[in-house]
Amino acid sequence: MTEWYEDRIRSAINGINPMVMTELAGGYAVFGDVQFLPGYSVLLPKRNVASLNDLAINERTAFLRDMSILGDAVLFACHAKRINYDILGNTDNFLHAHVFPRYLTEDAKKLKKPVWLYSSDYWTNPKYLYDPQKHDQLRQKITDYLISHTNYRC
Repeated sequence: MTEWYEDRIRSAINGINPMVMTELAGGYAVFGDVQFLPGYSVLLPKRNVASLNDLAINERTAFLRDMSILGDAVLFACHAKRINYDILGNTDNFLHAHVFPRYLTEDAKKLKKPVWLYSSDYWTNPKYLYDPQKHDQLRQKITDYLISHTNYRC
C-alpha cells in the first residue's frame, strides 16, 4: 500500500493527503512537512505533470494565480518580510510550487539567499517537522485566508 507522501498529488486528488489546506481552482494548497520557516506551504497541481509547461495555458494561468494567492495568505498569516516562490523540479519530478515566508528574524546572510542554501538538515531535523500542536493555528489562519479570498474555489 502506498503512503500518501509517496504520491502527494494523487493523495490530494483522492482526499487522503493530510497536509492539504484547501482545494483551489488551479491546485491544492498544502502546508509544508517542515516548518523551519513557519508558514512554508506548497501548491500542487490538479493533475500529475512533470513541469509547468506540461499544463494547458488555462491550467497554467490558474496554477500561477493560485500560487500567488497562497503567497498572499502566507504573508498575511505570518507577517513575513516577503515571500519567495520556487518551482524547480530538480529533485521531485512533479510540478509543485514552494511558497516560503522570509523573516527579518532570519540571519541576515541567509535572508539574502535562496532557502535551499540552508543546511540540508533543516529538512529532516525533528524540531522543524510539522507538529499540529505547534503549527495548526498558523495553518488554519492560512486556510481561512484562502477560503475567504478565493470565491472561485472548487
